[in-house]
Amino acid sequence: MSSASAPGKIILFGEHAVVYARPALAVPVLQVHADVTVDVRTDKTDLMGKDWRSLTLIEAPDIGIFTTLDSLLAHQSTHPLATVIVNVFQFLGIDPPPLKIRVTSSIPVASGLGSGAAVSVALIRALAAAVSDSLPDEQVNTLAYEIEKLHHGTPSGIDNTVITYARPVYFVRGRPIETFSVHTPFTVVIGNTGVAAPTKESVGDVRKLWETDHTRWEQVFDRVGEIVQQARAAIEKGETSALGPLMDANHAILQRLTVSSPELDHLVLTAKAAGAEGAKLSGGGRGGNMIALVQPQRAEAVAAALRSAGALSAITTLVQ
Repeated sequence: MSSASAPGKIILFGEHAVVYARPALAVPVLQVHADVTVDVRTDKTDLMGKDWRSLTLIEAPDIGIFTTLDSLLAHQSTHPLATVIVNVFQFLGIDPPPLKIRVTSSIPVASGLGSGAAVSVALIRALAAAVSDSLPDEQVNTLAYEIEKLHHGTPSGIDNTVITYARPVYFVRGRPIETFSVHTPFTVVIGNTGVAAPTKESVGDVRKLWETDHTRWEQVFDRVGEIVQQARAAIEKGETSALGPLMDANHAILQRLTVSSPELDHLVLTAKAAGAEGAKLSGGGRGGNMIALVQPQRAEAVAAALRSAGALSAITTLVQ
């Protein structure tokens, strides 16, 4: 048996603009994760004339999948789970033995925490370990990015990158990966609206805006890039008090991009009223999660306020 786990993630600054070659900052969230186990099947009987796909079992109870790989492919030829499995073995150049694959995750789906990328990364690693040697992070990241295209259409690549490397990442699409140092750890509360919001839709709508007026929205994306640069400098210098106003400014721009929602705005205002130093949506928007910068002693009060205001959950995480 082989197993692998991958964390969730939050984008601190720069979502959506990152699709247009501006930088973004993202960090892993270890409190939530996707977990995969892969067993070589020993309960098989007559294998003559049977393809490994028809004998490979997939269990993903969180999304109601209990089927064989070939059945899943027949139902949806580009299903992300099935595509990961096929792509990994095509890359390795092998037909594996029949397998039993179990996928579970504590990461809310379509919430901005990178659930799809985390499942892909954990699944890629567990499959490779079951039949071969571990793959290097760079190859895991490349394979996971291909699956992100199924989830998001034109993804930036930031989700799969920060989740693969499980480190704070300064990300610019098409450039070499950079990590950044957190001089002084800081506390963030993550509030989940409970509203599922596929990133693919919000990314597509932002693209429609951009196509109507390139000049205007390029200037907006430039401003987001400036915020990201200022935030990185503040984090690396330990000047975390500067991050709150930058979060507020980034959220205001995301509202202009039409990717916020009444639920997100309500939780952002609730967090601020409860003592957060800054707050913004995180991820694709239209639902999913928001994040709030808090002093450690205020974390529980802010989390409680978010839950009272309708948040499905409130997770406190230390960025370090």
